[in-house]
Amino acid sequence: MLNGDYPREQITGVVLAGGRATRMGGSDKGLIEVRGRPMVGYVAAALRPRVGSLMVSANRNPERYAAICECPIVSDRVSGYAGPLAGMASAMEASATRYLLAAPCDSPLVAPELGPRLYRALLAEDAEISVAHDGTRMQPVFVLLRRELLVDCLAYLEAGERKIDTWYLSHRLAQADLSELPDMFLNINTPEDRARIEERLA
Repeated sequence: MLNGDYPREQITGVVLAGGRATRMGGSDKGLIEVRGRPMVGYVAAALRPRVGSLMVSANRNPERYAAICECPIVSDRVSGYAGPLAGMASAMEASATRYLLAAPCDSPLVAPELGPRLYRALLAEDAEISVAHDGTRMQPVFVLLRRELLVDCLAYLEAGERKIDTWYLSHRLAQADLSELPDMFLNINTPEDRARIEERLA
C-alpha cells in the first residue's frame, strides 16, 4: 500500500485540537505534556509521514501549536466550539488535496498505519468517508474524507447541526477494522488517563 498505491501527496493531515477540554479543567489538551512532550506532538509525528501536508485545527494558542508541529494552524469558521466536524471543515477549506486525514490531539498512540488502512477501506467500498472501527464501535475522529464533501459539510454546520455520526451516515461510509490496534484509541480526559498512557509509552 505504501509502495506507490497510497496517494500520500493527495492527502492533507489535520490534528484536531479545537475543543474545550472540559473534563481536563479547560486546559488546552493538545498542549498537555505526556512524558515531557505535548500530546499534539505525538499525533503530528504519526501523521506526517503519511500525508503530503499537515495542519493543526486549534481555537486557542495558535503560536504554540505552530512552534510544536511546524505547520499551519486553522481555526473553526463556525463559532462557539462547534466540535470536531467544524475543525475538519476548516481544514478541508484550507487544503488543496483530494483527501483529508484527521486524528484527535488527545490520542498520542496514533498508529502510522491509520492513513493507509482508512484509504484501503475507502477504495474497497467506493466510499466518500472512511472511519476507524475499534471492534466495538466507530471512532469518528479517526477518519479519511474526500475533500469534495466540503460544501455539504459547511451547509450542515451552518444549519446548526453538530452531530458527526449523523453527517457521516448521510454519505457513502466505510468502516476500517482496526481492532488489533486498540491502544490507538486511548485518549486522555483525566489525569488517570494520562498516567495510563505514560505507562504504555514507557
